[in-house]
Amino acid sequence: MCGCTGPRARVVYGVRFLSLPLFRMRHTSPDLFGYRRHWAHKFGPAPFLPMSREEMDLLGWDSCDIVIVSGDAYVDHPSFGMAVVGRVLEAQGFRVGIIAQPDWTSPDDFSALGRPNLYFGVTAGNMDSMVNRYTADRRLRSDDAYTPHGEGGRRPDRAVIVYAQRCREAFNDVPIIIGGIEASLRRIAHFDYWQEKVRRSVLVDAKADMLLFGNAERAVVELSHRLAAGETIEQIDDLRGTAFVRREIPETCTLLDSTTIDEPGKIDQHPDPYAEGPGAAGQGPAACNDPGPQTEVPGPRVVTLHSRPKGQHRTQQAVRLPSFEAVRDDPVLYAHASRLLHLESNPGNARALVQRHGDREVWINPPPVPLRTPELDRVFELPYQRVPHPAYGGARIPAYEMIRFSINIMRGCFGGCSFCSITEHEGRIIQNRSEQSILREIEQIRDQTPGFTGVISDLGGPTANMWRLHCKDPKIESSCRRLSCVYPGICPNLNTDQMPLVRLYRKARELPGIKRILIASGLRYDIAVETPEYVRELVTHHVGGYLKIAPEHTESGPLSKMMKPGMGTYDRFKAMFDKYSKQAGKEQYLIPYFIAAHPGTTDEDMLNLALWLKRNGFRADQVQAFLPSPMALATAMWHSGRNPLKKVTRRSETVLSAKGRRQRRIHKAFLRYHDPDNWPLLRDTLKSMGRADLIGNGKRHLIPSFQPAGTGGRPEGTRLPARKPGAKGSFRTQHTRGSRKPPQSRKRK
Repeated sequence: MCGCTGPRARVVYGVRFLSLPLFRMRHTSPDLFGYRRHWAHKFGPAPFLPMSREEMDLLGWDSCDIVIVSGDAYVDHPSFGMAVVGRVLEAQGFRVGIIAQPDWTSPDDFSALGRPNLYFGVTAGNMDSMVNRYTADRRLRSDDAYTPHGEGGRRPDRAVIVYAQRCREAFNDVPIIIGGIEASLRRIAHFDYWQEKVRRSVLVDAKADMLLFGNAERAVVELSHRLAAGETIEQIDDLRGTAFVRREIPETCTLLDSTTIDEPGKIDQHPDPYAEGPGAAGQGPAACNDPGPQTEVPGPRVVTLHSRPKGQHRTQQAVRLPSFEAVRDDPVLYAHASRLLHLESNPGNARALVQRHGDREVWINPPPVPLRTPELDRVFELPYQRVPHPAYGGARIPAYEMIRFSINIMRGCFGGCSFCSITEHEGRIIQNRSEQSILREIEQIRDQTPGFTGVISDLGGPTANMWRLHCKDPKIESSCRRLSCVYPGICPNLNTDQMPLVRLYRKARELPGIKRILIASGLRYDIAVETPEYVRELVTHHVGGYLKIAPEHTESGPLSKMMKPGMGTYDRFKAMFDKYSKQAGKEQYLIPYFIAAHPGTTDEDMLNLALWLKRNGFRADQVQAFLPSPMALATAMWHSGRNPLKKVTRRSETVLSAKGRRQRRIHKAFLRYHDPDNWPLLRDTLKSMGRADLIGNGKRHLIPSFQPAGTGGRPEGTRLPARKPGAKGSFRTQHTRGSRKPPQSRKRK
């Protein structure tokens, strides 16, 4: 831990760095590609990053500088994290090897490429390994889209921890750097849905040397150069977007009690968690910096928590969160810590966070500075082969098949949906590629990607229509602490002009050899309606019959916990969609997504949603149940029963969640009210709710008087009459995000 009182200058590969005391990190960063390249750049770029010693020999390598271990199959494409990080490091002159989906039962596969000169980089892959392996009902999935032939079971549970342990067994003196979405969302103490308990930071469990969170190109590049220059991993503590474990607190740090930023207050009969001595009830830790006698930190030095010192810059401060032991034992403090983590997420004003785990401190530096457009362009224009590694032969990798003709035009999302991990991982500031770079990639796909037929499957990113949207005032953007730019309404400081995106669409369509460009990314319809010309352009040229949008619910209660707009905005967008579809002479449909069992959702809310679905002629084929992912604000609601979107005080509203298996089944059944298998459960539920009036055979009834036979809500052997083109309810909606199959047409009464 840096304990110096002044800056130290050093030169690494021609770039002058300023090593600052902890928390005095710069708000700007050197150009991502401005470093002097490592000596190994003379080998040139590899056709594919090597996965075996034989490939290393063909490249003339005697060793790898960095070895990346991943839970995904290796696809050399900019949509796959290992390929992006590997190619970025290769461009810096480092030799990078890949160990993809190793056998985790022994360290043998982890030593296949030999001892890396600098470090192991460990990631679970593009998806969290627990989300990838289990459904929202904790059932084992039978497939894995990131594995050849979609085979399941090729990665372990909590893959980051397991892989890090095996790397340590293979070479116990090599630093281990963990990253990716699984590590990023577990950087502090977090609620684990699959074990129903609060777990420690993944840094502690994995025994890793450092954690990189978010899109980590800046951190991984500077880290690699500094390690190559001779610094030890313990000396590097001033990188944005990193977390690490230390046993001592530097004397130069100013620690702020988290209650001076967002006071949780007393709730029910809990003692004051930040009192100087034991609480009135004599239970629990006395303060967040005092985890109790069982974890007392040895040594005479006492850390004093300060209120906000006047005249001191925020970068000189750190915020002490309640300890792991405190949030483990008190769900209210968990909600408080979760709220603080999200409030300190703006790179322009975020402070470092500190959370004690036993006798160690987990330090989380502020988020990384977003990549500028020229930097992001170069990241996406590195020499990717855009196909899976030849070692897989002709094996089909479903995730690759989904994205091989798609283009990512931006990063980040300022929507801030409480259940979503995009904002938590990539940040709220939109990072844009240039128009020229995007058009060049379309031409590259046209000319080089096997099987291209002239159709670009997607031109988007985390969202379809946030490209080049930003805060109108950089000063306001750097000081803002809002959790969302579009909830409860669109911020007046947000630029919502989507005409640059309209012009991009038009230029892309004009490229020779391009027959059609579809938009498959999630659309923020509340932003789309701010630019009617964008909606016209989208509906006229870029919808393939169906457009997926996500209202998520119809009722204000759950929508307020999701931070999603009301149905009035949906109705406004639908009117535009129908109007412009008619003007274009096209029969097109909206496919709305809804979530069951989200925190704050009652049985009555789900009943009202089911009635809305029936009135509007929707029959969901598959439904999505809420899955409490680590670190999400909705997960804090699920675990604590409180609303961290507001200050957690005595007057905080109680947030109820459908946790029991039966209640979750009821909520899902309401979304599939037409399914004969759900009829007995819905009949009993409606009777218990006093809504037996909704059981009958009329149009106003939700379910029939008797259970239908067969499947699809109709007696077996009967055929439904066809509806006229464009008639309401002439299709069903698939509701699983990322579904590999397009919605199927369905005729119904």
